[in-house]
Amino acid sequence: MPRHRTRRPALSGLVSAAVVLLAGSAAGGAYLVAHSPDDAHAAVAAVSSAPSPPATAGRSEESEVDLDAELAEALAPLADGADMSVAVLDTESGARAVYGDGAYDAASIVKVDILAALLLKAQDEDRELNGAEQAYAEAMIRRSDNTSATELLKVIGGEEALDAANQRLGLTGTEAAHAWGLTQTTAADQVRLLEAVSGADSELSAASRAYVTELMGQVEADQRWGVSAAGTDAVLKNGWMPRTTTGLWDVNSIGRVESGGHTVLVAVLSRGHATKEAGIALVESVAKAAVGVTGAVAGPG
Repeated sequence: MPRHRTRRPALSGLVSAAVVLLAGSAAGGAYLVAHSPDDAHAAVAAVSSAPSPPATAGRSEESEVDLDAELAEALAPLADGADMSVAVLDTESGARAVYGDGAYDAASIVKVDILAALLLKAQDEDRELNGAEQAYAEAMIRRSDNTSATELLKVIGGEEALDAANQRLGLTGTEAAHAWGLTQTTAADQVRLLEAVSGADSELSAASRAYVTELMGQVEADQRWGVSAAGTDAVLKNGWMPRTTTGLWDVNSIGRVESGGHTVLVAVLSRGHATKEAGIALVESVAKAAVGVTGAVAGPG
């Protein structure tokens, strides 16, 4: 998998690399809506520093830290046999880390992707969303309504159009499916999608970005689990889906949170859970650990 390195200042000539690991807690009682069925142990982060300069030199040193390795180390005790992939980006510092590069079922997180594609289509046609499209979009994101997702996938032109929109948005590892819940995606791609939705350097207009984040900030209370555990002021979308072939659950969460004065984008994809509740507990623990690795950790109080 790709390695992401960041520069951190050394203190007194000696550098300590620490992974901040926060334990997660399960969010219970989430309302289950029907979704389309079916179908490291890691090395300790390498830290290098130059010899300490004379006290009179007044120079600060920097060390290079492998955040991918730090993230893998932080997640090792949390995995508990589950199959998962995680990506995180601190938008202030640029610290980015990825764990796992495999493709996973998107489940309902693909609804953010469908909305982004719809908004690109409207921009290309130099128009605003019509009343029906707005109603579908609101239901699809806020309530995770499946019928609305199916209708909007038709509006944009199907899975081929979604793939074309994803190319414009910078997604490189996502393949749309007609049964949209089975769209294959990666955690790294989901952070790229969040960047397209949140950042200025995007094919989406400022108005389109604001609309997506507004809806993601208004998901129903019983669906506000997942990456929201890693910070405050969360805008997010979750996906959960039992696979009929195995009886095991896919549980995903993507979103943006505020932590330690930083804005952090987080994507957690997972599968193989015996229950949805077990998946939620894992996703929340993993999201906290991922944000901690970037250093954007809220202080006490």
